[in-house]
Amino acid sequence: MGLFDKFLKKEEPISLPELNVGDDAIVAIADGEVIDITTVSDPVFAEQMMGKSTAFKYDKKTVLCSPANGTLSVLFPTGHAFGIITNEGVELLVHCGVDTVNAKGNGFRILNKKQGDPVKAGDPIVEVDVPKLSNTYDMSTMLIITNANDKQLDFIDPQPVTRGQSVIK
Repeated sequence: MGLFDKFLKKEEPISLPELNVGDDAIVAIADGEVIDITTVSDPVFAEQMMGKSTAFKYDKKTVLCSPANGTLSVLFPTGHAFGIITNEGVELLVHCGVDTVNAKGNGFRILNKKQGDPVKAGDPIVEVDVPKLSNTYDMSTMLIITNANDKQLDFIDPQPVTRGQSVIK
């Protein structure tokens, strides 16, 4: 390995098994645990001011994936949050951590996706160094239904989940 090889080395792409879920599905964005949203340290999330919400807890470096089939409508350049408009018109927001915008992208790596891209449930969006960021931030990760498009959607109760598992009752 030459002196500059480590600087020129490209990050390995992240490949996960493809999920096959319907357009009405909203699924877990990674292996982890659904936690009670009211325990999140930020009242905006805990009191569900942005919409019906659930939260997840992760203990290790984690790849956050699309929770549904649709379009990546918003992707913050810092990697701390992204939005999906499902193929059925439901608008979702994934927000990783509380106040993590202040990390200015440190601890987040956007994975070959850009705003406007079509996505399938389970597609990798952002890699998060949870152990590093948890030294400074509450790393609860919220999934928020910002617009249910007249659908009745209720999240499952706290429990362990695997990527691709339905999080809707």
